[in-house]
Amino acid sequence: MTNETVTKRRDSRPWLLLIAAVIVLLDRLSKLWVDKHVERGHFIAVIPKVFRISHVFNTGAAFSLFANSISPVTVRYVLIGFSIVAILVVLAMIWYAGRAFSLTGVALALILGGAIGNLYDRIAYRYVVDFLEVTIVHYHWPDFNVADSCIVIGACLLLLEIFRTPAKEA
Repeated sequence: MTNETVTKRRDSRPWLLLIAAVIVLLDRLSKLWVDKHVERGHFIAVIPKVFRISHVFNTGAAFSLFANSISPVTVRYVLIGFSIVAILVVLAMIWYAGRAFSLTGVALALILGGAIGNLYDRIAYRYVVDFLEVTIVHYHWPDFNVADSCIVIGACLLLLEIFRTPAKEA
């Protein structure tokens, strides 16, 4: 590829930031809908015994880790600090790797949007609203939300990129 071709290529970073912003918006709207339509501690069965829309508050980390800590305020501040650092790292990665549109860039945008969505809850409400509840046979996943889903999908896409065999250049 010549330098002229590289300079003519559009910068995809604004698109990646737009993806992250859409994730934040979808996360906020879904949590507001649940807050308005599902009473806390209750659920709506979507697929009986498999999928429910619930309404729970998560004061801990992923899968409610540290939710029952002796010092919930400390846990909250540590999680906020960790989220801010993670967001800054992902933003830096998008800044450097996001010039060309790629699966890595999309994965980072998903992670960024999810991290911002959950950070917003943690700062504004002191907890994260979780509402997607899945049970398969006897396994029950801890409740999660749109932001959590995007973080996991983004991480899986990054893993696929890491283990993908690079295409041979012609």
